[in-house]
This record gives sequence, C-alpha cells and structure tokens, in this order.
Amino acid sequence: MVSQLKVNEIIKQSGSSISIGESGDTINHAGSAYAVAGTNTPAFKVYDTGDQSVADNSYVKATFGTEEYDTDSAFASNKFTVPSGAGGKYLFYGSFGFNSNAVNDISYADVKLYKNGSGATASPQQFMYNDTTGFFRSGVFAYTGTLTLAAGDYIEVYGRIDDINGSSMVFASRSFAGHKLIGV
Repeated sequence: MVSQLKVNEIIKQSGSSISIGESGDTINHAGSAYAVAGTNTPAFKVYDTGDQSVADNSYVKATFGTEEYDTDSAFASNKFTVPSGAGGKYLFYGSFGFNSNAVNDISYADVKLYKNGSGATASPQQFMYNDTTGFFRSGVFAYTGTLTLAAGDYIEVYGRIDDINGSSMVFASRSFAGHKLIGV
C-alpha cells in the first residue's frame, strides 16, 4: 500500500534539523530541487608522476598513466570524450610540471587544452627565472579552463617547453581533471 502526505509547509518543532525516514530508508527526490539540479557528472581525474620526454618548443600531447576516478568511463587514450547525452559546460583543471633535467635553460612553458584536435584554451605563458642565468630549469603550474561541449567532443592536454639551447625536455608530474557544470 502506498501512502501520500501532501502539505504546503513543514516547520520543525524543535532541534536544528528535520528528519525524513529512518536510517537505511531510500528517499525518492523526484521533483525536488535536488533532482532538478542534477550532478556534476561526467567527472574524471587522471595523473602521472613519471617523466615524459618531449621535443623543444612544440606542443606535445601529455600522457596520463593513472586514473583516480572516471564516473562514465569517458577518459581513454589520454583524452576525455563527452558521452552521449552529456553535452554542456565543463570545467577542466590540473597541474603541470616541466623539467630541463638541470642541464639546460627554459625560457618559457605553457599548457593548452585541445578540443577535437585544435587548441581551445591556453594558460598564460609561465615565465620563471634562475637567479644566475636569467632562465629557469623546472617548475609546476596549475591550469584551468571552461568549455562548452557536445556529445562526442574530446579534450586533450598539450604542453610546450622552449629551451634556449633547443634541447629536449620532460613533462614531469602532471594531472588532468574535469566535470560537467550544473546550473549554467
């Protein structure tokens, strides 16, 4: 037998909260503000702590070896692909390390999110200086970007390091995460 209780207002009698149901009960939120708002999924986070060798002064796709979570199995082959029916605005963020292995001098480094194979967003170029040479040899910076995506669109992370001697560099520890935004 199904019972319904229809009221216009519930006011607490005492205490600081209102309880609905008992421990272990399942509460159906259909039609509530919670159900309408949705969830921040798909969502994922991947990272890699190993070095990735890269050529000097060209954008190179970053690789990620460890998946921390992936709610919709949408991250594979070092890219996030929007699942069917999950289009909308997304927030992407992470950190990116780079290193010249302490033998060369880097004049700048930057990270860019690629959408469907083309540059979509860029972080400001990161300039850091070594006190003795005027250049830097390693660093880590955070990046973030929001993109409007449709089902099937894919996002990759690319980085670029420019060494004054044209030597190859490495991407050091790096992470990449993202989730769908709700309410926008």
